[in-house]
Amino acid sequence: MAAPLGGMGAPHRPVLLQETLKFLAPERGGLFVDCTVGLGGHSEAILKTSTDTRVLGMDLDTEALAYSRQRLASFGERFRAVHANLRAIAQALQEVNEREPNGILVDLGVSSLQFDSPERGFSFRFDAPLDMRMDPTSGPTAADLLQQLPEAEIARIIFEYGEERHSRRIARRIVERREQGKPVTTTAELVELIGGRHARHQIHPATRTFQALRIAVNNELEGLGEFVETAVDLLIPDGRFVGISFHSLEDRILKRELRKLSGTCECPPRLPVCSCGARKVVEVLTRRPVVPGSREVEENRRARSAKLRACRKL
Repeated sequence: MAAPLGGMGAPHRPVLLQETLKFLAPERGGLFVDCTVGLGGHSEAILKTSTDTRVLGMDLDTEALAYSRQRLASFGERFRAVHANLRAIAQALQEVNEREPNGILVDLGVSSLQFDSPERGFSFRFDAPLDMRMDPTSGPTAADLLQQLPEAEIARIIFEYGEERHSRRIARRIVERREQGKPVTTTAELVELIGGRHARHQIHPATRTFQALRIAVNNELEGLGEFVETAVDLLIPDGRFVGISFHSLEDRILKRELRKLSGTCECPPRLPVCSCGARKVVEVLTRRPVVPGSREVEENRRARSAKLRACRKL
């Protein structure tokens, strides 16, 4: 297993931890589902709030699950882990014979294990195969997509998911290299192809492209809205849902779904009957997204783009 952040037992900082606990209120006891358990930081804090609290941890990353199982072994049967996509939350609950959780958490960021494992290809800090799969056991890699997709589709992915204004130029370079018999297969090759320079406090020129490819490889936006609706329906009355996003597209989906579930209709004003599916089943607890304070960002740079939204089921 890859050793995150310097090795097993090394410090790991779950993002917006105190804010997450505030909105989830796990001290009430009962079952809480961590849909993206990662290295188990949020789950550990949830379990420590009360001996009556249980956590079901879900993740696509088998290495992360192995790590979290070892980290949380001292909690015994109060922590269980399932290899599953967050969209399969209903099936995961059924698998462990549980229902009606008191709280559901989803952290949509990439875990430290994934970023700090060079062979996973998530980071341009390391020269590694261009993989980026959160579940390394299945599906096409980022290199596969760049080898198979037409130029227009590559450009669309980089523009829509990465909000990269040079998307067409980058896509053209990728395809030109491919047609020369030298497809992009490593992180270093992609960084070199993207080019550009950045000042110390600016994001790296490759950041948006890497982000876009990661989202595409893992279908991160597909079904996210439906997941939020399913998660809310699974909660007990007064149950809490907390979503942490790191990308404007993800945050936009969370915001839209929570507004819809709070009864806010988004249909055109002249439409005689609501067709957007709005229904008042939750109270939104965060009118604006909660963001990390300056101290947290200073201590953990990966928290700088995090946004938290929460609701309570009526």
